[in-house]
Amino acid sequence: MAGLPFASRGPEATPPPEAPSTTPKDRLHMLKTAAALGRLGTETAFDVLARAGALSASGRDIINLGIGQPDFPTPDHIVEAAVKALRDGHHGYTPAAGIPALRESVAAYLARQYAVEVDPGRILIVPGGKVTMWFAILMFGEPGAEILYPDPGFPIYHSVIAYSGATPVAVPLLEENGFALDPDDVLSRLTERTRLMILNSPANPTGGAVDKAIVDRLVTGLADHPQVAILSDEIYSRMLYDGRRHTSLLTYPELADRLIMLDGWSKTYAMTGWRMGFGVWPDALVGQAERLAINSHSCVNAAAQHAGIAALEGPQDAAAAMVAAFDERRRVIVDGLNRLPGIRCVEPHGAFYAFPNIEGTGRDACAMQDWLLEELGVAAISGTSFGRHGEGYLRFSYANSRENIERALDRIATAL
Repeated sequence: MAGLPFASRGPEATPPPEAPSTTPKDRLHMLKTAAALGRLGTETAFDVLARAGALSASGRDIINLGIGQPDFPTPDHIVEAAVKALRDGHHGYTPAAGIPALRESVAAYLARQYAVEVDPGRILIVPGGKVTMWFAILMFGEPGAEILYPDPGFPIYHSVIAYSGATPVAVPLLEENGFALDPDDVLSRLTERTRLMILNSPANPTGGAVDKAIVDRLVTGLADHPQVAILSDEIYSRMLYDGRRHTSLLTYPELADRLIMLDGWSKTYAMTGWRMGFGVWPDALVGQAERLAINSHSCVNAAAQHAGIAALEGPQDAAAAMVAAFDERRRVIVDGLNRLPGIRCVEPHGAFYAFPNIEGTGRDACAMQDWLLEELGVAAISGTSFGRHGEGYLRFSYANSRENIERALDRIATAL
Protein backbone atom coordinates (compact mmCIF):
# COMPACT_ATOMS: atom_id res chain seq x y z
CA MET A 1 0.00 0.00 0.00
CA ALA A 2 2.82 2.32 0.75
CA GLY A 3 3.72 2.34 -2.90
CA LEU A 4 0.22 3.17 -4.20
CA PRO A 5 -0.74 6.64 -5.41
CA PHE A 6 -2.27 8.87 -2.74
CA ALA A 7 -5.78 8.64 -4.21
CA SER A 8 -5.95 4.81 -3.76
CA ARG A 9 -5.01 4.67 -0.08
CA GLY A 10 -8.53 4.16 1.09
CA PRO A 11 -11.47 6.26 2.20
CA GLU A 12 -9.74 7.44 5.37
CA ALA A 13 -6.99 9.14 3.34
CA THR A 14 -7.81 12.77 2.36
CA PRO A 15 -5.53 15.17 0.53
CA PRO A 16 -3.94 18.00 2.52
CA PRO A 17 -5.57 21.42 2.14
CA GLU A 18 -4.18 23.51 -0.68
CA ALA A 19 -2.04 26.47 0.31
CA PRO A 20 -3.78 29.77 -0.43
CA SER A 21 -2.71 31.28 -3.71
CA THR A 22 -0.52 34.35 -3.21
CA THR A 23 0.96 36.90 -5.54
CA PRO A 24 4.29 38.68 -5.01
CA LYS A 25 2.31 41.73 -3.89
CA ASP A 26 0.41 39.66 -1.32
CA ARG A 27 3.61 38.16 -0.02
CA LEU A 28 5.11 41.63 0.38
CA HIS A 29 2.34 42.42 2.86
CA MET A 30 3.47 39.46 4.97
CA LEU A 31 6.86 41.10 5.58
CA LYS A 32 7.26 43.06 8.79
CA THR A 33 9.64 45.97 8.45
CA ALA A 34 11.03 48.14 11.22
CA ALA A 35 8.63 50.75 12.53
CA ALA A 36 11.30 53.40 12.12
CA LEU A 37 10.95 53.21 8.33
CA GLY A 38 7.49 54.72 8.68
CA ARG A 39 9.09 57.83 10.19
CA LEU A 40 11.53 58.30 7.32
CA GLY A 41 10.63 61.18 5.02
CA THR A 42 11.93 62.17 1.59
CA GLU A 43 12.87 65.13 -0.59
CA THR A 44 9.92 66.44 -2.55
CA ALA A 45 12.33 68.10 -4.96
CA PHE A 46 13.08 64.68 -6.43
CA ASP A 47 9.37 63.91 -6.75
CA VAL A 48 8.79 67.17 -8.61
CA LEU A 49 11.85 66.46 -10.76
CA ALA A 50 10.34 63.11 -11.74
CA ARG A 51 6.96 64.67 -12.55
CA ALA A 52 8.64 67.41 -14.54
CA GLY A 53 10.64 64.78 -16.43
CA ALA A 54 7.51 62.82 -17.26
CA LEU A 55 5.75 65.94 -18.55
CA SER A 56 8.81 66.85 -20.59
CA ALA A 57 8.94 63.33 -22.06
CA SER A 58 5.32 63.71 -23.12
CA GLY A 59 6.26 66.76 -25.18
CA ARG A 60 5.58 69.59 -22.71
CA ASP A 61 8.03 72.50 -22.47
CA ILE A 62 9.00 72.40 -18.78
CA ILE A 63 11.20 75.03 -17.13
CA ASN A 64 12.78 73.42 -14.08
CA LEU A 65 13.34 75.84 -11.22
CA GLY A 66 12.87 73.10 -8.69
CA ILE A 67 16.02 71.01 -8.37
CA GLY A 68 18.92 72.40 -6.35
CA GLN A 69 21.96 71.67 -8.45
CA PRO A 70 24.22 73.95 -10.51
CA ASP A 71 23.53 73.91 -14.23
CA PHE A 72 27.26 74.29 -14.93
CA PRO A 73 29.58 71.40 -15.84
CA THR A 74 32.30 70.26 -13.49
CA PRO A 75 35.47 72.21 -14.45
CA ASP A 76 37.71 70.40 -16.91
CA HIS A 77 40.78 70.17 -14.67
CA ILE A 78 38.73 68.32 -12.05
CA VAL A 79 37.40 65.84 -14.60
CA GLU A 80 40.89 65.27 -15.97
CA ALA A 81 42.22 64.55 -12.47
CA ALA A 82 39.67 61.75 -12.09
CA VAL A 83 40.51 60.34 -15.52
CA LYS A 84 44.22 60.40 -14.69
CA ALA A 85 43.56 58.66 -11.37
CA LEU A 86 41.76 55.85 -13.18
CA ARG A 87 44.52 55.53 -15.74
CA ASP A 88 47.09 55.49 -12.96
CA GLY A 89 45.39 52.49 -11.42
CA HIS A 90 43.46 53.98 -8.51
CA HIS A 91 40.76 51.33 -8.72
CA GLY A 92 40.64 49.82 -5.25
CA TYR A 93 39.45 50.49 -1.73
CA THR A 94 40.80 53.52 0.07
CA PRO A 95 41.01 54.21 3.82
CA ALA A 96 37.52 54.61 5.25
CA ALA A 97 38.23 58.18 6.33
CA GLY A 98 39.57 59.17 2.91
CA ILE A 99 43.00 59.14 1.29
CA PRO A 100 45.54 61.08 3.39
CA ALA A 101 46.36 63.49 0.54
CA LEU A 102 42.73 64.57 0.28
CA ARG A 103 42.28 65.01 4.03
CA GLU A 104 45.43 67.14 4.09
CA SER A 105 44.11 69.11 1.12
CA VAL A 106 40.85 69.79 2.97
CA ALA A 107 42.76 70.96 6.04
CA ALA A 108 44.82 73.34 3.88
CA TYR A 109 41.64 74.61 2.20
CA LEU A 110 40.06 75.37 5.57
CA ALA A 111 43.19 77.20 6.65
CA ARG A 112 43.01 79.38 3.54
CA GLN A 113 39.29 80.04 3.88
CA TYR A 114 39.01 80.66 7.60
CA ALA A 115 42.53 80.97 9.01
CA VAL A 116 41.97 77.94 11.25
CA GLU A 117 44.17 74.92 11.81
CA VAL A 118 42.33 71.62 11.53
CA ASP A 119 44.08 68.32 12.14
CA PRO A 120 43.53 66.14 9.02
CA GLY A 121 42.82 63.31 11.44
CA ARG A 122 39.54 65.04 12.35
CA ILE A 123 38.37 65.09 8.72
CA LEU A 124 36.17 62.32 7.30
CA ILE A 125 35.59 62.13 3.54
CA VAL A 126 32.09 60.85 2.75
CA PRO A 127 29.93 60.25 -0.35
CA GLY A 128 27.99 63.52 -0.28
CA GLY A 129 26.94 66.03 2.34
CA LYS A 130 23.97 64.01 3.61
CA VAL A 131 26.22 61.34 5.08
CA THR A 132 27.71 63.71 7.66
CA MET A 133 24.26 64.79 8.83
CA TRP A 134 23.07 61.16 8.85
CA PHE A 135 25.99 60.10 11.02
CA ALA A 136 25.65 63.07 13.37
CA ILE A 137 21.92 62.65 13.92
CA LEU A 138 22.20 58.88 14.45
CA MET A 139 24.95 59.46 17.01
CA PHE A 140 22.77 61.68 19.17
CA GLY A 141 19.22 60.71 18.27
CA GLU A 142 17.28 58.19 20.33
CA PRO A 143 13.93 58.11 22.17
CA GLY A 144 13.88 60.72 24.90
CA ALA A 145 16.40 62.98 23.17
CA GLU A 146 15.59 66.26 21.43
CA ILE A 147 17.29 67.67 18.34
CA LEU A 148 16.77 71.22 17.10
CA TYR A 149 16.58 71.92 13.38
CA PRO A 150 15.67 74.92 11.19
CA ASP A 151 12.15 75.21 9.74
CA PRO A 152 11.87 75.89 6.84
CA GLY A 153 14.97 73.78 6.35
CA PHE A 154 16.50 70.95 4.38
CA PRO A 155 13.87 68.18 4.72
CA ILE A 156 16.33 65.43 5.54
CA TYR A 157 17.05 67.03 8.94
CA HIS A 158 13.54 66.31 10.21
CA SER A 159 13.38 62.97 8.40
CA VAL A 160 16.48 61.50 10.03
CA ILE A 161 15.72 62.97 13.47
CA ALA A 162 12.31 61.26 13.40
CA TYR A 163 13.88 58.04 12.11
CA SER A 164 16.35 58.03 15.02
CA GLY A 165 13.50 58.12 17.54
CA ALA A 166 14.48 61.54 18.87
CA THR A 167 11.97 64.39 19.12
CA PRO A 168 12.40 66.98 16.34
CA VAL A 169 12.23 70.53 17.72
CA ALA A 170 11.63 73.09 14.98
CA VAL A 171 13.35 76.48 15.11
CA PRO A 172 11.19 78.85 13.00
CA LEU A 173 13.02 80.97 10.43
CA LEU A 174 10.92 84.04 9.76
CA GLU A 175 10.57 86.22 6.70
CA GLU A 176 10.77 89.40 8.76
CA ASN A 177 14.26 88.37 9.91
CA GLY A 178 15.41 87.63 6.37
CA PHE A 179 15.06 83.95 7.31
CA ALA A 180 18.11 84.24 9.57
CA LEU A 181 17.95 82.55 12.95
CA ASP A 182 17.15 84.46 16.14
CA PRO A 183 19.80 83.39 18.69
CA ASP A 184 17.57 84.18 21.67
CA ASP A 185 14.79 82.03 20.23
CA VAL A 186 17.21 79.17 19.54
CA LEU A 187 18.64 79.27 23.06
CA SER A 188 15.16 79.37 24.61
CA ARG A 189 14.36 76.02 23.00
CA LEU A 190 17.28 74.15 24.56
CA THR A 191 16.40 71.79 27.41
CA GLU A 192 18.19 69.15 29.45
CA ARG A 193 17.03 66.66 26.79
CA THR A 194 18.63 68.53 23.89
CA ARG A 195 21.48 66.50 22.42
CA LEU A 196 22.13 68.25 19.11
CA MET A 197 21.24 71.43 17.27
CA ILE A 198 21.48 71.87 13.51
CA LEU A 199 22.44 75.17 11.87
CA ASN A 200 22.52 75.92 8.15
CA SER A 201 23.95 79.12 6.67
CA PRO A 202 23.68 80.01 3.84
CA ALA A 203 20.41 78.15 3.94
CA ASN A 204 18.32 75.83 1.84
CA PRO A 205 15.50 76.63 0.98
CA THR A 206 15.41 80.30 1.96
CA GLY A 207 18.80 81.65 0.85
CA GLY A 208 19.09 83.26 4.29
CA ALA A 209 22.55 83.88 5.71
CA VAL A 210 23.55 84.55 9.32
CA ASP A 211 25.76 87.56 10.07
CA LYS A 212 28.78 87.20 12.34
CA ALA A 213 27.20 89.32 15.08
CA ILE A 214 24.29 86.86 15.32
CA VAL A 215 26.67 83.88 15.38
CA ASP A 216 28.67 85.57 18.15
CA ARG A 217 25.54 85.94 20.29
CA LEU A 218 24.56 82.33 19.71
CA VAL A 219 28.02 80.99 20.58
CA THR A 220 28.10 83.10 23.75
CA GLY A 221 24.76 81.65 24.84
CA LEU A 222 25.84 78.10 24.08
CA ALA A 223 28.44 78.35 26.83
CA ASP A 224 25.55 77.68 29.24
CA HIS A 225 24.64 74.47 27.42
CA PRO A 226 27.83 72.39 27.23
CA GLN A 227 25.84 69.18 26.74
CA VAL A 228 24.58 70.28 23.31
CA ALA A 229 26.50 69.26 20.19
CA ILE A 230 26.27 71.41 17.05
CA LEU A 231 25.98 70.28 13.44
CA SER A 232 26.85 73.22 11.19
CA ASP A 233 25.77 72.61 7.59
CA GLU A 234 28.03 74.91 5.55
CA ILE A 235 27.61 73.30 2.12
CA TYR A 236 26.77 76.69 0.52
CA SER A 237 29.63 78.53 2.24
CA ARG A 238 31.14 79.78 -1.03
CA MET A 239 27.82 81.11 -2.36
CA LEU A 240 27.33 84.53 -0.77
CA TYR A 241 26.51 87.86 -2.40
CA ASP A 242 26.86 91.61 -1.92
CA GLY A 243 30.33 91.31 -0.45
CA ARG A 244 29.27 89.05 2.41
CA ARG A 245 31.73 86.59 3.90
CA HIS A 246 30.83 83.30 5.47
CA THR A 247 31.27 82.92 9.22
CA SER A 248 32.25 79.31 9.86
CA LEU A 249 31.68 77.85 13.29
CA LEU A 250 35.14 76.35 12.93
CA THR A 251 36.48 79.80 13.82
CA TYR A 252 35.14 79.49 17.39
CA PRO A 253 37.67 77.43 19.38
CA GLU A 254 35.28 77.19 22.34
CA LEU A 255 33.08 74.90 20.21
CA ALA A 256 35.84 72.59 18.97
CA ASP A 257 34.99 69.73 21.36
CA ARG A 258 31.33 69.54 20.22
CA LEU A 259 31.17 70.93 16.70
CA ILE A 260 30.55 68.84 13.58
CA MET A 261 31.04 70.89 10.42
CA LEU A 262 29.56 69.70 7.12
CA ASP A 263 30.82 70.84 3.72
CA GLY A 264 31.69 69.34 0.35
CA TRP A 265 32.25 69.73 -3.34
CA SER A 266 28.73 69.39 -4.77
CA LYS A 267 27.65 73.03 -4.89
CA THR A 268 30.93 74.96 -5.06
CA TYR A 269 32.42 72.92 -7.89
CA ALA A 270 29.24 71.70 -9.65
CA MET A 271 29.97 68.12 -8.57
CA THR A 272 26.57 66.93 -7.35
CA GLY A 273 26.82 63.60 -9.16
CA TRP A 274 30.34 62.89 -7.91
CA ARG A 275 29.00 62.39 -4.36
CA MET A 276 31.82 64.08 -2.48
CA GLY A 277 31.50 65.61 0.96
CA PHE A 278 33.50 66.00 4.12
CA GLY A 279 32.89 66.45 7.82
CA VAL A 280 35.14 67.97 10.47
CA TRP A 281 34.55 66.08 13.72
CA PRO A 282 35.59 66.61 17.34
CA ASP A 283 38.44 64.38 18.48
CA ALA A 284 36.06 62.42 20.71
CA LEU A 285 33.68 61.60 17.84
CA VAL A 286 35.79 61.12 14.73
CA GLY A 287 36.52 57.48 15.56
CA GLN A 288 32.80 56.78 15.93
CA ALA A 289 32.10 58.53 12.63
CA GLU A 290 34.75 56.43 10.91
CA ARG A 291 33.21 53.29 12.37
CA LEU A 292 29.84 54.29 10.92
CA ALA A 293 31.55 54.78 7.56
CA ILE A 294 33.09 51.31 7.70
CA ASN A 295 29.71 49.81 8.54
CA SER A 296 27.89 51.62 5.73
CA HIS A 297 29.76 52.73 2.61
CA SER A 298 33.30 51.40 3.38
CA CYS A 299 35.02 54.27 1.57
CA VAL A 300 34.53 56.94 -1.10
CA ASN A 301 35.18 56.36 -4.80
CA ALA A 302 38.95 56.46 -5.27
CA ALA A 303 39.07 58.47 -8.50
CA ALA A 304 36.57 61.01 -7.16
CA GLN A 305 38.86 61.66 -4.20
CA HIS A 306 41.71 62.60 -6.55
CA ALA A 307 39.28 64.89 -8.36
CA GLY A 308 38.52 66.45 -4.99
CA ILE A 309 42.17 67.36 -4.52
CA ALA A 310 42.25 69.00 -7.94
CA ALA A 311 39.13 71.00 -7.09
CA LEU A 312 40.56 72.39 -3.86
CA GLU A 313 44.10 72.99 -5.06
CA GLY A 314 43.52 73.93 -8.71
CA PRO A 315 42.15 77.10 -10.36
CA GLN A 316 39.15 78.63 -8.62
CA ASP A 317 38.05 80.88 -11.50
CA ALA A 318 35.26 78.55 -12.66
CA ALA A 319 33.78 78.43 -9.15
CA ALA A 320 33.93 82.22 -8.90
CA ALA A 321 32.37 82.68 -12.34
CA MET A 322 29.52 80.36 -11.39
CA VAL A 323 28.74 82.40 -8.27
CA ALA A 324 28.84 85.61 -10.32
CA ALA A 325 26.30 84.10 -12.73
CA PHE A 326 24.08 83.05 -9.83
CA ASP A 327 24.26 86.58 -8.45
CA GLU A 328 23.02 88.00 -11.76
CA ARG A 329 20.19 85.47 -11.89
CA ARG A 330 19.34 86.20 -8.24
CA ARG A 331 18.65 89.82 -9.09
CA VAL A 332 16.55 88.84 -12.11
CA ILE A 333 14.36 86.37 -10.24
CA VAL A 334 13.88 88.49 -7.11
CA ASP A 335 12.96 91.58 -9.14
CA GLY A 336 10.64 89.51 -11.32
CA LEU A 337 8.91 87.81 -8.39
CA ASN A 338 8.35 91.13 -6.64
CA ARG A 339 6.55 92.44 -9.73
CA LEU A 340 4.03 89.59 -9.70
CA PRO A 341 0.60 90.25 -8.16
CA GLY A 342 0.13 88.58 -4.80
CA ILE A 343 3.79 87.66 -4.44
CA ARG A 344 6.65 89.24 -2.50
CA CYS A 345 10.22 88.02 -2.10
CA VAL A 346 12.91 89.06 0.37
CA GLU A 347 16.38 89.17 -1.11
CA PRO A 348 18.34 85.97 -0.50
CA HIS A 349 21.93 86.54 0.60
CA GLY A 350 23.33 83.11 -0.22
CA ALA A 351 22.90 79.73 -1.93
CA PHE A 352 20.87 79.76 -5.17
CA TYR A 353 17.28 79.84 -3.95
CA ALA A 354 14.53 82.44 -3.77
CA PHE A 355 11.74 81.83 -1.26
CA PRO A 356 8.84 84.13 -2.12
CA ASN A 357 5.71 84.64 -0.05
CA ILE A 358 2.68 83.63 -2.17
CA GLU A 359 -0.13 84.19 0.34
CA GLY A 360 -1.53 87.05 -1.74
CA THR A 361 -2.31 84.69 -4.61
CA GLY A 362 -5.02 82.91 -2.60
CA ARG A 363 -3.40 79.52 -3.14
CA ASP A 364 -1.63 77.40 -0.55
CA ALA A 365 1.91 76.22 -1.23
CA CYS A 366 1.08 72.74 -2.56
CA ALA A 367 -1.72 74.00 -4.78
CA MET A 368 0.57 76.69 -6.18
CA GLN A 369 3.35 74.16 -6.83
CA ASP A 370 0.98 71.87 -8.73
CA TRP A 371 -0.65 74.71 -10.67
CA LEU A 372 2.71 76.07 -11.81
CA LEU A 373 3.90 72.66 -12.98
CA GLU A 374 0.76 71.25 -14.54
CA GLU A 375 -0.74 74.41 -16.03
CA LEU A 376 2.27 76.62 -16.74
CA GLY A 377 5.11 74.14 -17.13
CA VAL A 378 7.20 75.72 -14.37
CA ALA A 379 8.69 73.43 -11.72
CA ALA A 380 9.07 74.91 -8.23
CA ILE A 381 8.89 73.35 -4.75
CA SER A 382 6.17 73.89 -2.16
CA GLY A 383 7.44 75.59 0.98
CA THR A 384 5.74 72.90 3.06
CA SER A 385 8.27 70.42 1.66
CA PHE A 386 10.71 72.13 4.01
CA GLY A 387 8.58 72.19 7.15
CA ARG A 388 5.27 73.52 8.41
CA HIS A 389 6.65 77.06 8.61
CA GLY A 390 7.08 76.91 4.84
CA GLU A 391 3.33 77.20 4.26
CA GLY A 392 2.62 80.27 2.15
CA TYR A 393 5.98 80.09 0.35
CA LEU A 394 7.58 78.46 -2.69
CA ARG A 395 11.20 77.64 -3.38
CA PHE A 396 12.57 78.64 -6.76
CA SER A 397 16.07 77.54 -7.69
CA TYR A 398 17.91 80.02 -9.88
CA ALA A 399 20.45 77.38 -10.83
CA ASN A 400 19.08 77.67 -14.36
CA SER A 401 19.80 80.03 -17.22
CA ARG A 402 18.73 83.67 -17.12
CA GLU A 403 16.72 83.04 -20.28
CA ASN A 404 14.75 80.21 -18.65
CA ILE A 405 14.18 82.23 -15.48
CA GLU A 406 12.77 85.11 -17.53
CA ARG A 407 10.56 82.72 -19.54
CA ALA A 408 9.20 81.23 -16.30
CA LEU A 409 8.49 84.67 -14.85
CA ASP A 410 6.69 85.68 -18.05
CA ARG A 411 4.47 82.59 -17.89
CA ILE A 412 3.56 83.23 -14.25
CA ALA A 413 2.95 86.95 -14.86
CA THR A 414 0.61 86.23 -17.76
CA ALA A 415 -1.34 83.62 -15.80
CA LEU A 416 -1.68 85.74 -12.66
